[in-house]
Amino acid sequence: MYVQELEPVADSLGLSALVAALPLVIVLVLLGGVRMKAHLAGLTGLLAAALVAWLAYGMPLDQTVSSAVQGAAFGLFPILWIVVNALWVYRMTVRTRHFDILRRSFGRLSDDPRIQALVVAFCFGALLEALAGFGAPVAICSVMLVALGFEPVRAAVVALVANTAPVAFGAMGTPVVTLAQVTGLPLDSVASVVGRQTPLLALVVPLVLVFLVDGRRGLRETWVPALVCGIAFAVGQFVASNYVSAQLADIGAALLGAAALVAVPHARVPAAESVRASVLTGVRSEDLDVEDPRPEVVRAYAPYALIIAIFSVAQIPAVKDWLAETTQTYDWPFLNVVNADGEPVGANIFTWPIVSTGGTLVLLAGICTAVVLGVHARVAVKEWAATVHELRFAILTVTSVLALAYVMNLSGQAATIGYFVAAAGAGLAFLSPVLGWFGVAVSGSDTSANALFGALQVTAARESGLSPELLAAANSSGGVLGKMISPQNLTIACAAVGLAGREGDILRKVLPWSVGLLMIMCLIVVGQSSPVLGWMLP
Repeated sequence: MYVQELEPVADSLGLSALVAALPLVIVLVLLGGVRMKAHLAGLTGLLAAALVAWLAYGMPLDQTVSSAVQGAAFGLFPILWIVVNALWVYRMTVRTRHFDILRRSFGRLSDDPRIQALVVAFCFGALLEALAGFGAPVAICSVMLVALGFEPVRAAVVALVANTAPVAFGAMGTPVVTLAQVTGLPLDSVASVVGRQTPLLALVVPLVLVFLVDGRRGLRETWVPALVCGIAFAVGQFVASNYVSAQLADIGAALLGAAALVAVPHARVPAAESVRASVLTGVRSEDLDVEDPRPEVVRAYAPYALIIAIFSVAQIPAVKDWLAETTQTYDWPFLNVVNADGEPVGANIFTWPIVSTGGTLVLLAGICTAVVLGVHARVAVKEWAATVHELRFAILTVTSVLALAYVMNLSGQAATIGYFVAAAGAGLAFLSPVLGWFGVAVSGSDTSANALFGALQVTAARESGLSPELLAAANSSGGVLGKMISPQNLTIACAAVGLAGREGDILRKVLPWSVGLLMIMCLIVVGQSSPVLGWMLP
């Protein structure tokens, strides 16, 4: 049996916290300073965490290795199992050219570039974030906006700023699933609180987007459809995350936001030629004028309808109970850990939701998508294998970061840092989103930031008398605002629109929005930690 210690270094909490933080500092310096590739930084950080656990905390080597293996296993299933299958669905739509049909369908919703920015970057970007995440929405939406005639810099900035509100529930809820796992909090509780924070961002982001596209004139002339879109998105995300399924939060929000834009009459009025001339300074793609047969348009929307249908069926009580019965639990080998109070930690038991996990449901939707789109079984399997190959470095990154997080959590390193950070007291509520923001800004992933800092936030919350669910959620909600300034996303955006090497120019344009929205999120969390907004929490 391994008993976690809080002050293993010279019986000092401060010194112990300093040593415990070394793996995190190493990862962040390698990513942000040295600009090392994420998977190499993750593996280096994992080695550092294992050495600290073994040498400083006295965790037996076999238990240290076992905890790392369990973290990597969780990274593969269910986290990457969701991501791979979701991206597979997207790849099949690209192969059959139904993605192009979907793009043209969006382009016809309005001739106003400000509304097009909302449809493509905000609504469709959220749908892509729900299905793929990991930079895909920024790359794809940037290209689509350029095809609509947007100037490349403007297209990149709009796509980056838009990729905020949906991030916490991206890749079929991967960030919140990870957050729940590493903190030991119920997924429904974490998703519920996040679903009462990020929707507030959704009220603001569409207004920011129309301002970015056309300045004060854009805000003055299109604030109504932008606000309606934001409200619809916020309602959809709140309802789905609290009462339906965290995995469906972004899909429902994206569809409701797009439907609201279509429903608002002003959103369909063509922009004045002067507006288009001043905003669309790029070259419009000629294929936007191609007329697509209605049956093909329906098929283009089918994959998303199938995912919604399958996840909705999975929420029916009888079906949900049956799926829950397929979950297997195992005593994890070579792991016997108790916390400082002598209580066994939850990670001693490994839970394997074979069928009920989101990745398996997406796989089923993908099989149905292949049938609907007419993708041959051999081609579908080939696309799935190509998806795994495309994500090979992301797979290595996620597994190494989750392994690092598990070693830190099980050895007691995260608890030590959490107790030390708890000294911030009431100020912790303000700093909590900043920590998540910093983690995502450096790693480029809300999932990684939640894995690294989730347990720390919960420990600090309990020691300072704050709600663990609130600070855990704040880590994820604050993190989404670091996405637009992460080197990974900046590089993706610049490469997509042909501006390689100009990441610094884009950063200067999006940094004020990232920091400004972060301050709003910090104030929201402070309010929710007090009677002022405490009524918002479940």
